[in-house]
Amino acid sequence: MSIEFVGMIFPRQWSETRGVRSPDFDLEFIRHHARSHEHAGFDRVLIASGPGSADSLQIAAYAAAHTERLGFMIAHRPALTAPTVAARAFATLDHTTGGGRIRLHAITGITAEPQEGDTLLDKTERYKRTDEYLEIVRRTWTEEEPFDFAGQYFNIKGAFSPVKPLQKPHIPISFGGSSDIAYQIAVKHADLYALWGEPLGGVAEQIGKLKAAAQAAGVEAPRVSLSVRLILGATEELAWQRAEQILAQIKANPQFAAGSPWQKRIKGTGSERLLAAAARGDRHDRALWMPTATAVGAYGDTTALVGTPETVAQALLDYVDLGVTTFLNRGYDPLYDTVDYGRWIIPAVREEAQRRTARVA
Repeated sequence: MSIEFVGMIFPRQWSETRGVRSPDFDLEFIRHHARSHEHAGFDRVLIASGPGSADSLQIAAYAAAHTERLGFMIAHRPALTAPTVAARAFATLDHTTGGGRIRLHAITGITAEPQEGDTLLDKTERYKRTDEYLEIVRRTWTEEEPFDFAGQYFNIKGAFSPVKPLQKPHIPISFGGSSDIAYQIAVKHADLYALWGEPLGGVAEQIGKLKAAAQAAGVEAPRVSLSVRLILGATEELAWQRAEQILAQIKANPQFAAGSPWQKRIKGTGSERLLAAAARGDRHDRALWMPTATAVGAYGDTTALVGTPETVAQALLDYVDLGVTTFLNRGYDPLYDTVDYGRWIIPAVREEAQRRTARVA
C-alpha cells in the first residue's frame, strides 16, 4: 500500500500559537517551506485559500518554480470564478508547473462569501452548485468539441478550451465535507475525500457513509485523506509537555479569545463533529488529543496526535487500517515540524504500511 503525505504552506508565516509573523505574503518563507516539504519526502502540499487571501494558483506557481517534484493540492472555492475560466487556469498551471504536479481541492465552504461577490445560497444549494461547477470544469478539461450546459446555477453556450491538462484523463480532484450531500457530490467528481482527525470510530463511520454513497451511485469510492496535527517529543512526557505548552500559547492568542470574530463564525458539520468528540473527552484512542480543536472553535484540521514518533506513527497506521491512504499533516512550528515529520514519521509509516501489504499478499 502506498501512503501519500501532504503538508500545507501559507502565503505568509502564521501559526495558531504565534499569530501572523509577516505582512501580506512572504516569498522567502514560501520558497523555504516548499523546499523543506520536498526534502522531507512529502508528496504534495495544500495551498490554503480564504476570503481576501493571496491567490492560491499564483502561490502554487511560485512554489513550483522553486521545487522539482513536489505536488500542489490547490484549495479552490467553486463558483467564485467562472468554471470555464478556472478550468483553463488549472490546465495551464498543470503544464507550467512541469510534470502535472497539481490537484484541485474543492471547498464548498460553510457559508457563502458575499465579500467575494458570492450569491447568498444555503448549504444544500451551494453543494448542488458545486456539483454543476465541477461537471463543467471536468468537461472543459476533456471535451474535444464545444458543449452547452443548462443547469440551475450555470447556463453556458459553446464552452471549449484548446488548453487541456497534462494529466490524463484530467487533473485529479479532491473534496471535503462531513454532510450527506457532500458524500453524494464527492463520489461523482473526486478521487480523494478529505476528513478531519476524528476518533477512529468517527472516521470509520464517515468512510462507511462515503462507500454507501459510492455504491448508490454505482461508482468506486474515492480514496480517503485524514487531516490531523502532529505533536512529537523524544519521550511521551516531553511530547505531552510540548502539547500543553502549545495549548497555552493558542489560548493566549487574542485571535481565539472568547467573543472574538473568529469564535463567532458559523460552524459546519465537521466542526460540530469535532466538538462533540471533544465533549466526550480530551484524549481518544492511542494518541488523539482534542483540546487544540476546542481552543480555536474546531475550525479546520485542529485535532492532534501526541507522543513519541513511534506512538504517532502507530496512531497514523491505526487510521490506515480503516482505509485511509493519505495524511495531511502540519505542525505548530511549521518549518521545524516539517523537517521532523520527514525524519521520523513519513518513512516509518510508509515502511510499515508496505510490510503489512506484503504480509496480506
